[in-house]
Amino acid sequence: MAVTDEAIEKLKAMIISGELRPGTRLPREADLASALGLSRSSLREAVRALSLVRILDVRQGDGTYVSSLASDSLLEALNFIVEFHQDASVLDLLEVRRILEPAACARAAVKITAASLANLEMILLRTTEKSAVDELVAADIEFHSAIAVAAGNPVLASLIEGLSGPTQRARVWRGLTDEGALNRTLSEHRSILLAIKQRDPELARTWATVHIAGVEEWLRRALADPESYLAGEPALAAVVQSRV
Repeated sequence: MAVTDEAIEKLKAMIISGELRPGTRLPREADLASALGLSRSSLREAVRALSLVRILDVRQGDGTYVSSLASDSLLEALNFIVEFHQDASVLDLLEVRRILEPAACARAAVKITAASLANLEMILLRTTEKSAVDELVAADIEFHSAIAVAAGNPVLASLIEGLSGPTQRARVWRGLTDEGALNRTLSEHRSILLAIKQRDPELARTWATVHIAGVEEWLRRALADPESYLAGEPALAAVVQSRV
């Protein structure tokens, strides 16, 4: 188990057991890290991850608190899972992405300028396997948007940008729950960029299809078997199941 994953599990165990109750302020970072046998950096990443799904509430200048697991803010963060039980339209959005974005990548391989290519390289350099999930997802969205612009068709670029927002929460959640997803995303981005750099439209199209199909397949598994999908998240599963 990765160090950050271990830190997340230890914090969740404290919350689930009631040792850290809703509204409780977490101890000082140094004290909590020492008590849990963790480094301060791994604890910090765990807090960041749990704050993304509203289990923890980081208040600048005040401290970090445990959110209420029944609160509207937590349910809002988990809302897309509930929506999967009632409306799988997000799958339709991903299918449209799978149709449009490979075409954009293929066009970009032919039409991209040196300046746009340099911009894509800079976007990839800003994140690594150790970057926080929200930073990686933000870079993911920027990377795809930049490719769409480089394709030279403003209508296509606008359509792709419009599809980014509705799928952003699912991409964040995948990064937190699907082991290896972040590494695969970075690797696939590099392959897409290399194909564009080599001016190979069909290779760029293929890698973009593989990349987006991976998110779509993960989402289909989550929709088909939500109980198994949430098996490792008992506190979150309880909230979700109470709403479906």
